[in-house]
Amino acid sequence: MGFMAGKKALIVGVASDRSIASGIAEAFAREGCELAFTYQNDKLKSRVAKLAERLGQNTELLYPCDVSSDEEIDAVFAHLSKEWDGLDIIVHSVGFAPREQLAGGFVESITREGYQVSHDISAYSLAALAKAGLPMMEGRDGAILTLTYNAATQVVPNYNVMGLAKASLESCMRFLAADLGPKGIRVNAISAGAVKTLAAAGIGGFRKMLGYAENAAPLKRTVTIEEIGNTAAFLCSDLASGI
Repeated sequence: MGFMAGKKALIVGVASDRSIASGIAEAFAREGCELAFTYQNDKLKSRVAKLAERLGQNTELLYPCDVSSDEEIDAVFAHLSKEWDGLDIIVHSVGFAPREQLAGGFVESITREGYQVSHDISAYSLAALAKAGLPMMEGRDGAILTLTYNAATQVVPNYNVMGLAKASLESCMRFLAADLGPKGIRVNAISAGAVKTLAAAGIGGFRKMLGYAENAAPLKRTVTIEEIGNTAAFLCSDLASGI
């Protein structure tokens, strides 16, 4: 029996079987957690379904969710509440900025629309999911987890508007932690550094970023998706009840 046995988690943001969200799902499932998933569009649905099947999860607990739509977010929890009597964990693995915003100089690339889109999808969606999921999480000593990056506090070339969005996300995480803590719900973020994923491939000069991270790290390598998954499992389990 794993250390997450009896827990129920909603994973938001699986993009492929090598995404950070998939690594988190694998660690959760290994430790006995029951999982539900959202998918962004029909193109990604089959990938999420294959992951759920591979992990021995209920493939009926897959819900479409464009996080820029409050109606779709509300629909996820409305459907999930008919299947589960409560929810222990929400994992938010969502980040997006238009591709043209992630190359070149900051002033050169920034637009009002790009700023709005990146903050809405990458940061506000965390608050939106917490707000919609709260009725299912109250009274269960739950956990909410998101994924950030150190460009929230440091200038990283080509990361541009996503750095601002990550700063917003981290502030949102802190405000949620303070607001939901008295209800027994912990809110945390993992800043894993540069990780080779499908999403990271859209950032200009990412290979150079990856090489720099490998050389600067004490272990002389970046962390793996599996290691991030293990950290997430710990943070969302009762082993981290004071974090």
